[in-house]
Order: sequence, then C-alpha cells, then structure tokens
Amino acid sequence: MHETSEPQERAFLVAAEVKGGNGPWDSDSSLEELALLADTAGAQVVGQTVQRLERPNPATYIGKGKVQEVASQRFALGYSTIIFDDELTPSQQRNLEDALKVKVLDRTALILDIFAQHARTREGRLQVELAQHEYILPRLRGQWSHLERLEGRIGTRGPGETQLETDRRLIRDKIRGLKRQIAQVRRQRALHRRQRARQGVPVVSLVGYTNAGKSTLMRALSGADVLVGDKLFATLDPVTRRLRLPSGATALLTDTVGFIQKLPTQLVAAFRATLEELEEATLLLHIVDVTHPKAAQQSETVEATLVELGLGEKPRLTVLNKADLLTGRDAHRAEGPAALAEYKTALVGWPSDALLVSAAQGWGLDDLLRRIEEALAAASTEAA
Repeated sequence: MHETSEPQERAFLVAAEVKGGNGPWDSDSSLEELALLADTAGAQVVGQTVQRLERPNPATYIGKGKVQEVASQRFALGYSTIIFDDELTPSQQRNLEDALKVKVLDRTALILDIFAQHARTREGRLQVELAQHEYILPRLRGQWSHLERLEGRIGTRGPGETQLETDRRLIRDKIRGLKRQIAQVRRQRALHRRQRARQGVPVVSLVGYTNAGKSTLMRALSGADVLVGDKLFATLDPVTRRLRLPSGATALLTDTVGFIQKLPTQLVAAFRATLEELEEATLLLHIVDVTHPKAAQQSETVEATLVELGLGEKPRLTVLNKADLLTGRDAHRAEGPAALAEYKTALVGWPSDALLVSAAQGWGLDDLLRRIEEALAAASTEAA
C-alpha cells in the first residue's frame, strides 16, 4: 500500500512593514491573519519573518539580505512555498523564485485559491475564474522563462515566445468569454431585484469582516440551512432567505462574502455582480466579531470597503456578535443573556446604537429584529 494523498504544503510567511504604509494594521497582526489564510488554504505554516523598510525593493520587495536570510532557512524548516503578505509585481515574483528556488505566492494568489476552493455555484465559479485569469495574465512570462534562457539552441528557436503569445491570446479570449457570462448573471440578478422591488419586499444584507459570524446570525434569524464554519471565507456564494419580523411582516435577508484587509482588486471587480446585491439593500447589518483583538481595525476595513463600493451612505446597524465569548472572562460579571446590557455598557468606541448579540446562543436577537423593523420603517418613510 502506498500513500496517494498529496503531502501538505509547508509555508513560510514574509511581511514588510513599510514606513507609513500599513494603515491601522501592524505587521504582526497582518501576518497572524495571513497564517489563518494559509491554514484555510490547506498549508502548514513553519516559519515567518518581518522586515521594516522605508519602501519596498522594486526587484524583490524585501531587501537582498532578507532574501538570503529566508533562503538559508529552507533546509532547516523544509518549506516548499513562500507567501508574501502583500501583492507582488510579476517581476518581483520571478526574481524571488529565481533566488529562493521555491514557489512564491502573495496574499492575492492565496485568497484567490481559497475562493476557488469554496465557490459552489456556477456564478461563484465564474467570478473566481475571471479573477484568477486576470491575475495570471501579466505573470505568464515567468512560466516560459526556462525556454527563453535556451533561446538559440537546437530545437528551442522561437517556441518560448510563440507559446507565450499563444497562451496570452487564449487567456484574453477566456477573460472575454467569462465577462460575457458574468454580464448575463448581472442581467439575471437585476431582473430578480426588479421583481422584488415591485413586490415591495425590503432587503436586509449582512456585511462584515470574514469569520465575523454572518452565516451563524443568518441561520439564527431565518432558520436558513447555510454553511457555518470557523474558517476565513467559509461562505462565498450569496444566500437569500425570508426573515419574519416581529409585526408579522417579512423581509429578505442576504448573506454575502466577507471582507478582508488588502482585498485583491481583481476580486472586487470580478464579484461586482454579487456585490450589486448590497446596492439594492434597504438596510445593511454590519456584523463585527467583538471578541477579536483587532475588531476595531476589521470594522474600519469593512467601512472603507463599503465607501469604495459607493455604499457609504447606505442605512446600517452595527451588530457586535459573539457576546457569549465575552461572558465568563470576568468572575464579577453576569453570564448569559442578562450580561448583554452590562457588557454593552463596558464596550467603548462603538456606535451608541450598536447592538450586542450572540448569534450562536440566540442572545439579543429579539431586540435585533425589533431594531431591524424600526430601521426598515424609517427607510421606507424617507423613501416616500
């Protein structure tokens, strides 16, 4: 008997702390998140390093000395892949692979791989495939560099460049075909939205950082049988279910892909058809994992992404989730649903109208439904 499964990739993580360029995230926190992304993709993280720079090296992103330091640890750690926390240019990726003699990925490629694993519907797969092809196109040259180095030898005159141009043409054709298919998806979604608008059913969309508990909250509020997992990007394809409000009226509740810092531009563009659902929402519920040590930074990332999508003025409620993980930390405080008011008072830095809930335990959901109905009524009055 022989082992047939692929061995788990061993990954080494690299981040650069560029002076004035990291925003609200410090490099250690960003690397911690990169490790979670690598784990979600199926890799085992065996080491990591950070270099502080005035500006990225145009040839290798990190400095030459740091490249040599990382290379020297290859045999001791046995890594087979190096993952950079920022997006690399095609030339930086090629130079690093030449110097390190292993596969080099960046955060964008890693997130694209995770999305490819998690896409289940035809729409999701189309959008991921488009993003992957647009990412690969400028990086094709490196795939044929081994032939370019042999140029002029017997049997190698021309094929490298010819194959490169052929592949570029095929990928461009594929991108055009995918864009046509996604345009059809957008037309179908627009038709469904117009039908919903004629029926007068309000739409409530869940937004938030990845792994904030959106799917758990959707299941708790609507009874929807949706995937719930303690992984980044456990949900990729949008799900819509009916939501019963306290008055007996109904609304539609939509769960969408989670946001993340340094979200690849290819994904934002490719998932425009899905994110258009947010444009038609009457109300956004911004779900925050209030127990996360970087909850404030995650919230800032979501708000910045909403502004980038043109949704900065959309009515929304902030929902501080996972309150059940707060209880029990302090022996002098109450536990269970009765603790919500006490813990909400202790939390600072959040909007005064933010709600503290536990989707997993069902705490605070009645109050949340009441607030949703009030917000929808207010939005309807303004629209009139």
